[in-house]
Amino acid sequence: MSELKKIRELKNLTQEELAAQSGISVRTIQRIEAGTDPKGYTLKTLAATLDISEKDLLKLEIQQEIFVENSLPTAEKNDVLNYTLIKMINLSSIPFAWFPIVNFLPPLLIMLFTKEKSEMVKQIISLQIFLAIISPIIFLIVAVLKLGSPSVMITMIVLTLSNIYIILRNAYEIDKRKILYYKLNFNII
Repeated sequence: MSELKKIRELKNLTQEELAAQSGISVRTIQRIEAGTDPKGYTLKTLAATLDISEKDLLKLEIQQEIFVENSLPTAEKNDVLNYTLIKMINLSSIPFAWFPIVNFLPPLLIMLFTKEKSEMVKQIISLQIFLAIISPIIFLIVAVLKLGSPSVMITMIVLTLSNIYIILRNAYEIDKRKILYYKLNFNII
C-alpha cells in the first residue's frame, strides 16, 4: 500500500475528496497510489492538503528500497541450479579423460568463467582432481611391477574408460534426477 493511500484512509478521505481539496486530479492521485512518485508541485500540494511533511509521503518508498536490498542475499541463496550448465561442466572432462593430470582443468575453467560455484560443481571438480591424483599412482604401480607392456596399456585403457563412465553416469543422473551418482564425501576445492 502506498504512503499516500495509507494517510488518505487514516484521514477518512476518498480519492475524489482529496482531489477536490487539493486541486489535483483523481487520476494523478490514483497513479501515485499505484506507485508513481509524487514530485514538485504535486508533492507539496498533497503534503499541505493532508497536513503532513513531504518526507512522510515518501517514507514508504525508502523502506521498500531497504527491504529489497536486504532481501537480495536470500534470493541468491534460493537460486535454482542451472543443470544444463552443470552437465556441460561435467562433460567438459571427457576430451582429457585419457590424460588424467589435466582432466579437471576444463570444468574448473568453466566454473570460474561462469561463476557457477554450486556444491554439485565443486563435487564434480573434486572427483576429477581425485582421479587425477589416483590414476597416475595406479599407472605407476603397474609400471613398477614390470608386468609387461600389455598390462600397462590395458591399465591405461581401463583408467580412461572408468573416468569416461563416471563422467557419463553423472551426466545421466544430473539430467534425470538432478543428482550426482559418483561423488566424494569431501570437497577438494
